[in-house]
Amino acid sequence: MSGRVAIDIGAPSVLVFRGPDAERYLNGQLTQDVRRAGSGQTFPSCVTDAKGRLQFRVWIARDDEGAFLVQGEPGIADDLEARLTRYLIADDVDVSRPDPPFRMMHLTGDSPAPPERVVSLGCARFGGPGADWWIPDGFDIGIPDEWKLLAGDEFEAFRIRRGTPAWGRELFEGLLPPEAVLEASDISYQKGCYIGQEVISRMKRAGKTNKRLVHAVVDEAVPDDDLALAGPDGSDAGFLTSVSPLAHDGVFHVLGYVNRGATECFAAAPGGRRQPLRPL
Repeated sequence: MSGRVAIDIGAPSVLVFRGPDAERYLNGQLTQDVRRAGSGQTFPSCVTDAKGRLQFRVWIARDDEGAFLVQGEPGIADDLEARLTRYLIADDVDVSRPDPPFRMMHLTGDSPAPPERVVSLGCARFGGPGADWWIPDGFDIGIPDEWKLLAGDEFEAFRIRRGTPAWGRELFEGLLPPEAVLEASDISYQKGCYIGQEVISRMKRAGKTNKRLVHAVVDEAVPDDDLALAGPDGSDAGFLTSVSPLAHDGVFHVLGYVNRGATECFAAAPGGRRQPLRPL
């Protein structure tokens, strides 16, 4: 699909961090350098445990008053707040939730001026320029004429074709962020210490992971009940996490994890056959 699209994000979980110590405190909890947030831009970050394993993926922005907005998947506000305030002891930081809450719409490309009461923040949420529209709950807006609202199979095909990892598919608790190729987008290797930093920095120095997320194409639809990847000799080579429900330019885009050392992989094809996986 070409052209501009709009995606309904729903009602994300949002925590607001204010106070003199908010920047320093959050920098000790998130893999991203939160000082990047500002100037109308939003950046992704991982929340990891002491072993560097993924607990949440969030997006960080700043409002006009300098408060940090930490946005996560819908329905996780309690768990996210418990984790991000666990080490909050003597720091001068106030944590709250927006009242009224927000819902969010993402528009790809150059965003038009938002309607009154809607805040637009730049965000490369789907692998390219775009903007998140923060919409007060209960405030109805229309989609700009040049944008097409995506949902269902069309949205899933778009997401996979953009190589965008989704929580519950490519991203899950216990994953090491470098395995999901989040180094450039989510991780700062210059800002200093945070929970899990030692393990993630060690992985960067070693330059290898046990598995790695790949974006690839196949010629035929992959059966839903067979997402395993095999090497030329039939050995375990990894697994697919997302398969596009729609073909694009005669191929199907897929996302999945390939095991270290696997140089050639085959995915399932109809009729019990195997087909080559062609990384992009």
